[in-house]
Amino acid sequence: MNRRAFLQWQAGWLAALAAGPALFSFSGPALAADLPDIGVVKGSPGPATRAAVDLVGGISRFVKPGQKVVIKPNMSFARGPESATNTHPEVVRELVVLCKEAGASRIRVLDHSLQDPEQALNRSGIRDACDGVEAGICHHLMSASFYQEADISGGVQMLRNNFMRDVLEADVIIAAPVAKSHSGAGVSLSLKGQMGLIQDRGSMHSRYDLSTSIVDLNLRLKPDLAVIDATRVLTTGGPGGPGKVIAPGEVIASADPVAADALAVASYEWYGQKLQPRQVAYIRLAHERGLGRMDIENLGTRRATV
Repeated sequence: MNRRAFLQWQAGWLAALAAGPALFSFSGPALAADLPDIGVVKGSPGPATRAAVDLVGGISRFVKPGQKVVIKPNMSFARGPESATNTHPEVVRELVVLCKEAGASRIRVLDHSLQDPEQALNRSGIRDACDGVEAGICHHLMSASFYQEADISGGVQMLRNNFMRDVLEADVIIAAPVAKSHSGAGVSLSLKGQMGLIQDRGSMHSRYDLSTSIVDLNLRLKPDLAVIDATRVLTTGGPGGPGKVIAPGEVIASADPVAADALAVASYEWYGQKLQPRQVAYIRLAHERGLGRMDIENLGTRRATV
């Protein structure tokens, strides 16, 4: 952690303590003076997003002045935030604000819609939220002209695909999924959400084993920062709903998307039952293939309420 990032974190931490009723707790082996592996903040979507990123080092740990950033939320469904099928617009907005504060030269908020792209952008509320910060940065990229074929070095099954050009050119990728169930993968979180950055995701369902190809994909598109919107969680009926929605009111952040996904799995009920991270095949495979750690009991987690 560099001096600038530490001072930013320290200032935010002291300000939060001075604010009054915020509650903080620590678990795992990380010392209080160290950065935790995972930050979890309970609160309204925007402030909780900022605080969660601050807990894991602040945005300057991840985004440097002049860098190009892609933020990947869920915004594929023509439904409002209450459905928990899309990332809350205030979570996405706050990430855009943070990246601008860090001096990013270009910010793109991107997805590849599963429904009518205009309706999805309008009803999700994400485009309006982003336009309020910087107009024209939020897009569904549907045309083949926006994609470029690239290899996946180390892939087990999926060895290449067509990736969004903006993503291939990005210095930083931020995954910003909503926590939701998924009929094929079990749950849809940071690693699974990266499927929205390629042109041909159908082959991941039909040609390859889905969990194996999700891990293959993340060899090329592993997020530098994962920010999981668990302000609402779609625990059944995902990815498009309707289903049972719970409201933990939390945001989870980590530099390790496997750890972030693992904690989200362990924290909430899915399909009416508790699950362990190893029971989600792509999380287990990502851990085994070295993309991150699912052994959250051995990681440091810092929690806060704002």
